[in-house]
Amino acid sequence: MMKLRETLYRVMFRRKNEDDIEDDQQKKLARVLNLVDLTALGVGSTLGVGVYVLAGNVARIEAGPAVVLSFILAAFASALAGLCYAEFAARVPRAGSAYVYSYVGVGEFVAFVIGWNLILEYVIGTASVAKAFSNYIDALLDYPVKTTMTYLFPMNVSFLADYPDVLSFSLVLLLSIILSWGVRESTMINNVFTVVNLLTVVTVILSGLFKVNSYNWSIPKQDIPKGAKGGEGGFMPFGWAGVTAGAAKCFYGFIGFDSVATTGEEAKKPKRDIPLAIILSLTIITFAYCCISSVLTLMWPYYDQDIDAPFPYVYDQLGWTTLKMIVSSGAIFAMFASLLASMFSMPRILMTMAQDGLMFNMFSIIHPKFKTPVLATLMAGLFAGIITALLNLDQLMNMMSIGTLLAYTIVCICVLMLRYRNDPDGDELVKKQDINEPETRSDFFKAQVEKYFNLSNVDNANKETERVATTITVLYICTCALFSLVTVQQECVETTHQWCDENDINATDFQPGCVVNVNNSTTPFKQACVANSFAKCMSVILAIGLLFLLLLLTRQPQSNKKLSFKVPLVPLIPCVSILMNIYLMMKLDIITWIRFSIWLTIGLFIYAFYGMNNSTEGLKQKIEQRSSRSSSAEPIHQISSVNL
Repeated sequence: MMKLRETLYRVMFRRKNEDDIEDDQQKKLARVLNLVDLTALGVGSTLGVGVYVLAGNVARIEAGPAVVLSFILAAFASALAGLCYAEFAARVPRAGSAYVYSYVGVGEFVAFVIGWNLILEYVIGTASVAKAFSNYIDALLDYPVKTTMTYLFPMNVSFLADYPDVLSFSLVLLLSIILSWGVRESTMINNVFTVVNLLTVVTVILSGLFKVNSYNWSIPKQDIPKGAKGGEGGFMPFGWAGVTAGAAKCFYGFIGFDSVATTGEEAKKPKRDIPLAIILSLTIITFAYCCISSVLTLMWPYYDQDIDAPFPYVYDQLGWTTLKMIVSSGAIFAMFASLLASMFSMPRILMTMAQDGLMFNMFSIIHPKFKTPVLATLMAGLFAGIITALLNLDQLMNMMSIGTLLAYTIVCICVLMLRYRNDPDGDELVKKQDINEPETRSDFFKAQVEKYFNLSNVDNANKETERVATTITVLYICTCALFSLVTVQQECVETTHQWCDENDINATDFQPGCVVNVNNSTTPFKQACVANSFAKCMSVILAIGLLFLLLLLTRQPQSNKKLSFKVPLVPLIPCVSILMNIYLMMKLDIITWIRFSIWLTIGLFIYAFYGMNNSTEGLKQKIEQRSSRSSSAEPIHQISSVNL
């Protein structure tokens, strides 16, 4: 049993050597992307549905005018993860994004989990953008596709769409063919559409300045119409809990900037351009989101926003029909660029995992003429197209957030582990003052205190300090998860319920969330929240524990390896990013966790029955073991031959 456990551990946590990764690649992709292309790819993949749909949705349901703070909070979490992505891009200039990064930093099993999650992210991202793209086009043409398909092929299934969306399916297949054609051609199209997108955003902001009304950020509760979900009014009508819940949803708007990190094999200067492109794209995206959400909530009250198409609705209310058509057309270009970027990343994750033997080998085939993973692109596009055509994606949006947040968390953990890894070039030797085991408990305690607080002031990382840093990191992650869970559970919001219709006998059945008015009250019913003092005490204790673990990690020596870009303030920035990502994951609902678990289970079956046996790293280890055995057995063979 012990031998089996050791073998399983060795298989699941075998790692790639970051210095040998480029040598493992026999078939190279075309290096044609410069800094402008990479930045446009990051902006185009992110600045799409989030601008034209998400701002109004979060403002009305979650945060009110404080949607601006939600975007800033989500941007801060994304920026911290972006810095960690940038360091890894400087370390590992290869396609694969967080998948390769975790393969280098943690091990094969975690890398497969992250790669599988990224596939989910890009599949659902492609499907959701394609669906929004299709709806926008259909709306501009007065819904001919929806009317026809609903009449001919209605689908009366709760978890499916109302009708098979042929338009979105055709769009995904068309873009798959464009991406298979060549990277240079597809990025030129993406750059043009990204410029149109940015011009549309500028048009929305400048036009909105003429209708800005500061009153919409301070609407008192008594002025909110009866029946509208307006909370307590003011700038933060749903409190801080609404802002953080909105941030978890706004995080969807920042998903996609990491697609820049998947272009390591197609960037001309990956170690310089990829970190810069990540930082530049995040800066542009955050500024655009804050401006868009500010203008939208200042132009029109937050409680009356349209959750599907906020800007066309507001322009209709203001009588700006021409501007509505201009912005809608710009939104189509923006979503096309976002769709192109989402589909650009998905086949490259499949290709990299297939080259490593963790996914089926057919996905690693690169076309000799176009220099693109043709089969992976077409198969991924077909899969995303089927999901787009058949599924109702409203409830799957949160799955994108949970998968991406987990990927960002693993990247930050990898940065910590690589920074505190044993430095092979260091001359520092592990001090062995006490060769024998400590005789008493007090000696053992003193030795542990000296080791974890680094009282010997060791400057270079070694095996002992690496082991200590890993232990502290694991404890920090567990404490973060417990702290986030306790903090989310103790958050409470005062809930306002409307009275049920007195003329409806079964009012509570047909009006979910309403309360029967027994006392003939004239004001809505308020369900007060009950504070949990025990949870607050636990949060304080766990917060102190997090600070203590951060202090211990700060005391450990770091690797001296030189990189073109390094995350500043390590371990503070990665640790804060881990905490924020886990907290935002805990804000998502239990149904999202269940769906995510099902997807993860399917991936684990693929890894157990295919990836574990066909892994390239595993095959290398087997060859090395055989060669070592044969070399050790060779002298014995020579001696026996002499005796004969």
